[in-house]
Amino acid sequence: MNYTAYLWVLLAAILWGTTGTAQSFFEGTAHPLSIGAFRLAIGGFSLLIFVMAAKKLSVRSIPWPAATFSAISMALFQPLFFSSVQLTGIAIGTVVTIGSAPVLTGLIEWAALKKRPDRVWGIATLLALAGCVLLFANKGQQLVDPIGIAMALGAGISFAVYALASKNVLKAMEPVSAVAVIFSLSACCLLPFLLFFDLSYITVSGNLWLLIYLGIGATSLSYIWFSFGLKQIPSSSAVTLSLAEPLTAAILGVLVVGEELSVLSWIGVGLLLCGIIVLTMAKRRKLAS
Repeated sequence: MNYTAYLWVLLAAILWGTTGTAQSFFEGTAHPLSIGAFRLAIGGFSLLIFVMAAKKLSVRSIPWPAATFSAISMALFQPLFFSSVQLTGIAIGTVVTIGSAPVLTGLIEWAALKKRPDRVWGIATLLALAGCVLLFANKGQQLVDPIGIAMALGAGISFAVYALASKNVLKAMEPVSAVAVIFSLSACCLLPFLLFFDLSYITVSGNLWLLIYLGIGATSLSYIWFSFGLKQIPSSSAVTLSLAEPLTAAILGVLVVGEELSVLSWIGVGLLLCGIIVLTMAKRRKLAS
């Protein structure tokens, strides 16, 4: 197991954390679900064209059951997460979704794969979850909608299942080819939803470039990095490290968008950092010994 695998996952989470800031620059009305569908389509299909042109993809090498399961999980994540945010607000929807994913991944990994998470993972996850809760503690009015909470938990489960199922795909394929196949299949699941939204915003040149960035940078490239790391480390650790996403989003919100964080939110930032440092440094010492 390579220590750099943890860095790949962190880099992926940092790219994911740029999506909120990027979306804040969209001109006009753009439904988040349509943005999600375009992200998957641009990221997945561009990679698929690349690997096919480079002859790096063999249809026979694709583990179709695991790839399909991964694609459906990622496709389900999009509407579940965005619907939860609409019903409960950004803060609760984000905390429940992102906060539940590491715990659910650890539990599923323990129950299905008989891999009991270690103490380091537990401490790091608790620190990061506490930080995530504090980070979003003062983000406006909160609506505890039971359906919204259920959808947020469903989104957390979807991401957890994606991390576990895609690990099986990575056993048979290289990360670039695996991401190309999974996200192309996932895009096919979501593209029909575009028929129900106003897509006139894509005609604005600035919006088009933002979509290309979200598709290439914050989707295909980030998930390639995530897959490189996921291939070498436990799924539970990878999903815990993905909590660097809200940390990045919060910092960019302050530096780029001009948002202000309360003292409580800054404490949350510190706890999130502590959780990530505990996990990566402890694993580094373990690998070095």
